[in-house]
Amino acid sequence: MSFKVVCTKCNNPRKNEMEWKCNCGAPFKVVLYDKFKKDKIIKSIYSIWRYRNFYPYVKKEKIVSLGEGWTPLVKVKNNLWLKLEYLMPTGSFKDRGSSVLISGLLSELSNVKSFSEDSSGNAGASMAAYCAKAGVKIRVFVPEKTSGPKILQIASYGAQIFKVNGSREEVSAKAQEMSKEYTYIGHAWHPYFRDGIRTLAYEVAEQTNWKLFERVYLPVSSGTLLLGFMEGLRHMCISNVINSIPKVVASQTTQVSPVYRKLKNLHYSPPSEVKTVADALVNSNPPLLEEMTKIMKEMDGDAEVVNEEEIIKASILLARNGFYVEPSAAVAFAAYLKHLNENLIKKDEKTLIILTGIGLKTHFT
Repeated sequence: MSFKVVCTKCNNPRKNEMEWKCNCGAPFKVVLYDKFKKDKIIKSIYSIWRYRNFYPYVKKEKIVSLGEGWTPLVKVKNNLWLKLEYLMPTGSFKDRGSSVLISGLLSELSNVKSFSEDSSGNAGASMAAYCAKAGVKIRVFVPEKTSGPKILQIASYGAQIFKVNGSREEVSAKAQEMSKEYTYIGHAWHPYFRDGIRTLAYEVAEQTNWKLFERVYLPVSSGTLLLGFMEGLRHMCISNVINSIPKVVASQTTQVSPVYRKLKNLHYSPPSEVKTVADALVNSNPPLLEEMTKIMKEMDGDAEVVNEEEIIKASILLARNGFYVEPSAAVAFAAYLKHLNENLIKKDEKTLIILTGIGLKTHFT
């Protein structure tokens, strides 16, 4: 076998494909044995599935795709590029994870016809779209204050929606409740979802002719984007495809900043009620927190927090330059601007901002 699924904490293997977390309570992760090789890229395919050969648990005939991936990489000035992940089928980077997760599950399981997911909006919409394509039922649990456009989008795909009055953790707990009919596939827990984000790192490397950026800023909540992207970087590095790894900056809000606080060894007490324009970044106690902190330390990553005013200003500035993203995506750009203003970035540093979600789903002005 060219891969295995093991616990992130105790390293015990997953017992069966239905398990989404270990008996010790920790999440699982995918471990690859094969190295990344450029000649295994299927260059006739312009989606994440050009990297199909690096996903050994997905059967070709079980792939569920909406054409996700191969998003534009745009240079906006001398040393700044934007990766337009919001130009995905459902308007967010989550489509990478959803496509791989649903494809992987359908490759392994023959009798599952319905899934259960929890989300602050974008992941729920993405999962609902891919389940619709696959002909699988899904119910999506969301916070009660999830934005109207995101609710409408989820419903449009035919998913059942359940609004939960409580924290992001309480929403997750509701979705995880045992059901004979529905199988829980929460994107913050299931290893195949964040494993699908590896494709983002491959794509950025390929689009830059394997000469990566010196800095990368991305927004962080549940951690799937951060972990998937960094695992993709590491896979290429140990395969000698790239010879250096960018400094990845995990960007969070001042209200919801568990990664920033833990990485900086600061005490963190999340507010009892989160009120932020960045409504996709509300996971104050992500199950992948330990994994995020570990990989950031191993790969010399950094973290930054920005306040509401900085987020709104960054959103408007991006829009005035033609990039209409939701405030949660603008958090990464706001962190970049903060570092720029504080002279923490060298003038000649080649920098990438990953813009994760489209602005059509959230109102902020």
